[in-house]
Order: sequence, then C-alpha cells, then structure tokens
Amino acid sequence: MSWQLQEAKQLFSEVVRRAEQEGPQVVTRHGEEIAVVVSMQAWRAATGSTRSLKDFLLAEGPPYFDDVELPAREIETSRDVDFSE
Repeated sequence: MSWQLQEAKQLFSEVVRRAEQEGPQVVTRHGEEIAVVVSMQAWRAATGSTRSLKDFLLAEGPPYFDDVELPAREIETSRDVDFSE
C-alpha cells in the first residue's frame, strides 16, 4: 500500500500495523516514493541480522557520515551596526 506523507504521519500506528500484517508500506511525498515502513521481521530477513537497528547504529553508525567534510566557519565576536538612519 502507498501512503501520502501527511496521511502516514497522522495514521502512523495504522501504517505500522499494516506493515506487520500486510507487508511493506510505501510513503510518498508529492507523488515520489521517499520511504518504506517494514516490520522488524521483514527488516531482519532483508538484512540477515538478528541485532536491532539501535544496536547496529550504536556499533557502526550510519556509513554516510564517514566521508562528510564540514566547511570551516569564521567566528566573529561582534559587528558594526549603523543606527543613524
């Protein structure tokens, strides 16, 4: 089944229930598929893992943060403001 994002937010419990009973639930925004809600059983079957998502994230972290380079920031302590106008 497909859910619009706003509807999925309002009926999240129903989306999760259907994911458990009927299978993956697709979430769309402006007609574009953006997410899928699956049961924990389906997640474990797809990933071949018996550990929880929480344990996975705490142990390994999201892989896409490894190569992110943050830009340098200039720190200014104050700035001049003209109040004459």
